[in-house]
Amino acid sequence: MATRTPTRPSNGTRSSSSGSTRGSKGDTGGNSTASKHSLSSRSTIERSAFSFGERAGPVIGAALAGVAIGMAANYGRKALMQGMESMAGDWDEILAAEHELALTIFDKMLATDQSQTFKRKMLLTKLTHALDKHAHQEEMVVYPALREAGIRVEADQLEVEHGEVKTFLYELNEMDADSPNWLETVREFRSTISRHIHMEEEQVFPSFKQDLSEQQNSRITSLVNRDGFWMA
Repeated sequence: MATRTPTRPSNGTRSSSSGSTRGSKGDTGGNSTASKHSLSSRSTIERSAFSFGERAGPVIGAALAGVAIGMAANYGRKALMQGMESMAGDWDEILAAEHELALTIFDKMLATDQSQTFKRKMLLTKLTHALDKHAHQEEMVVYPALREAGIRVEADQLEVEHGEVKTFLYELNEMDADSPNWLETVREFRSTISRHIHMEEEQVFPSFKQDLSEQQNSRITSLVNRDGFWMA
């Protein structure tokens, strides 16, 4: 009876199998490392996209503080400017003070020459702001009160004249500051404003005010100051 001899794998077979196993383990390790790297990358992206990070706190705090300081400074400037105007007295006296300020700016503009283009531009900017603020106070408070009191024709005329003021401002802002017509336009503008002021201060406002009660007068003054504050 023949005896079977167990077949043993050759060295080559064992080596191939062992190498395959080690390769499989190596691949598993590589996949694990790649997976960890992928998770780390996603975590980094998520942090950068959806969180401010540890160092952003002081930066955001400084930015918010800057905004708060800027707002406080602006409100302080408004309160100072309108506070100075409110010291003038009643609504008509406040508006008269603003008239005087506008005429003063006009006079400074007329004292310039063609070489002072920067000064002309700065004065025009200042005049534009002053007249915008003043017109807003009158159009939103005083002229409606005039109409309510039956002084409609005069109120409508004064408001139409505000349209002429805006036209002059537009022309000057479009005109070169060294234009030969600049001073002539400013002079004509000032003359128009002076007639407007005379009608308000000498004719319309005094007759209107004398029929107001103390409470009505105080109310109009309060509204003029309020609108002046927001436009300052």
